[in-house]
Amino acid sequence: MDSESQIRVLLIEDDAMVQEVNRQFVEKTSGFQVVGVCRSGKEGRRKIAHQKPDLVLLDVYMPDEDGLETIVKLRESEEDVDIIAVTAANDAATIQKLFRYGVFDYIVKPFTYKRLNKSLLQYKSFLERIHKNESWTQDNLDDMMAPLKNTSSINHLPKGLHEKTLKQLVSVLSEYEKALDAETIGHKVGLARVTARRYLHYLESEGKVEMSLHHGTVGRPIQKYRLLEKKEMGR
Repeated sequence: MDSESQIRVLLIEDDAMVQEVNRQFVEKTSGFQVVGVCRSGKEGRRKIAHQKPDLVLLDVYMPDEDGLETIVKLRESEEDVDIIAVTAANDAATIQKLFRYGVFDYIVKPFTYKRLNKSLLQYKSFLERIHKNESWTQDNLDDMMAPLKNTSSINHLPKGLHEKTLKQLVSVLSEYEKALDAETIGHKVGLARVTARRYLHYLESEGKVEMSLHHGTVGRPIQKYRLLEKKEMGR
């Protein structure tokens, strides 16, 4: 995909007001063009077959044919189109099914322009990389997938944790090769030790940091954390 081409987007959404908001959000993002809007899955599949968009923003709860059924039929007919699910459906079963069907991203209503913009820019970067390389190494794939995984994990932070603070904490960890304790990290970010530890436990659960115990001369061992390099993650 060259830098001047527009990514063609089809909206499938039965609510006219939401449809208009989605259209404005997409067209506000540089490099994207809405080529059509539909109010049902059946209508959407007809337009996809005729207009050949690059990307579909798809609602799940719709009359006539819901989003899950629409995706299944699109995959069966091997339509060459990518999908971002934009929907109020937030139950685990639906989310799991949609990712199994290969959606690029899943955005829960109500959402902000910032969240949709992030997803669209990730998609644009994905297309540029796909069209740039004819053959791929594992490092190429890891580099491409890393920002997609980061978007998903940050978007579903546990209650009480904030994206901006998390990024500040990761930035501090990236400046040091040695492991740091929660109190030191918290001081550098401006957090209490207990709060810093919550962020560190989250990063550890995501496989982003490693915790190790350091024994002093007296007292309990101290937990210290270091940021894992990409090649160490998932070992």
